[in-house]
Amino acid sequence: MDCGTGRSVTIRRKPVSMRATGRGTNVNSLAISIQTALLSSIILSMARAGTAATIFLILSATATMAQTQNLAAATSAPSTAGFVGSDACKTCHADVWLNFYKNPHYKSIASGKEPPERTGCEGCHGGAKQHIEARGGKATIPHAFSLMEPKQVLEDSLGCHGRDFSRANIRRSEHTLNDVACTSCHSIHHSPTPKYLLAKTQKDLCYSCHATIRAQFDMPSKHRVNEGFMQCTDCHNPHGGFADTWGMAQRPRMMEQALTDEEPCLKCHVDKRGPFVYEHPSVRVEGCEICHNPHGSMNSKLLKRPVVFTVCLECHNGSASGTRGQGVDLQSSRHNLLDPKFQKCTTCHVRIHGSNADQYFLR
Repeated sequence: MDCGTGRSVTIRRKPVSMRATGRGTNVNSLAISIQTALLSSIILSMARAGTAATIFLILSATATMAQTQNLAAATSAPSTAGFVGSDACKTCHADVWLNFYKNPHYKSIASGKEPPERTGCEGCHGGAKQHIEARGGKATIPHAFSLMEPKQVLEDSLGCHGRDFSRANIRRSEHTLNDVACTSCHSIHHSPTPKYLLAKTQKDLCYSCHATIRAQFDMPSKHRVNEGFMQCTDCHNPHGGFADTWGMAQRPRMMEQALTDEEPCLKCHVDKRGPFVYEHPSVRVEGCEICHNPHGSMNSKLLKRPVVFTVCLECHNGSASGTRGQGVDLQSSRHNLLDPKFQKCTTCHVRIHGSNADQYFLR
């Protein structure tokens, strides 16, 4: 007899005696033992078949999972095909290779730990195998920056520099929005500057686009950028800054904030920082540029107006009703602005940026 497992069970036929009783038909013990043996054999065979099926399913699932993992690993792991190493580049690009040890990007070679797609020349330009087999030509370079769009150059650069906090806002910076790419300001192979791989000295690089700002630095009252005392990045972050905490966050753009999101002016003018018991609202809310032109001015102290009281009258002009117009103190009747001694408010209000002694910023 076949029990479903391919194995047969032989059952010998023997006479079974049956006798009628008052309560029904009774089968002798031999027939019962044969039926019990047959049932046990069938159950055992089915159990063995179920165990084999379960093991088969487990092995099949394990094999499928292993194949899936291998496929995912093969997909996620970058292919090293086409990478031949940076030494192959020096045959044709000797001028770049001989000075590359001075380049900050040389650390990708010096570390010896970077994968081929992050090492040396191929770390930026991609695998060089096709370029070498074609015996040169920009079209055979996977990442030829001179042929790429500004957004493509940006994405390639952020592959390594995307983790830098100072470049966190570069995608929404004014430079990026106006299609200024990384290579517009940086010269990776032939930089004439000792820092940052700039294409020119920093002030000349910024002046090439910001001509109106260059004119301001030639005014009598100015910050000394042209003299080399400071530079543009002391106040600005060319890669984009965070939202300003002054001037309603409307201006100025791309500022390099100091300490707790303060204006960069306070990095140098620390005596104006405070905190003060009596704050001048225009300083804290509007910011320094409400009174000053930060780059340069024809007026002393970088003021926007030639006479001090005309600067103050932009707010303290009595335009609103009451003794305090919209929170701005009005002038008393003894302030005769036709009198020259009242035309320089800071003669008396010397602590105009904030005071710990007097709410009117007197001595």
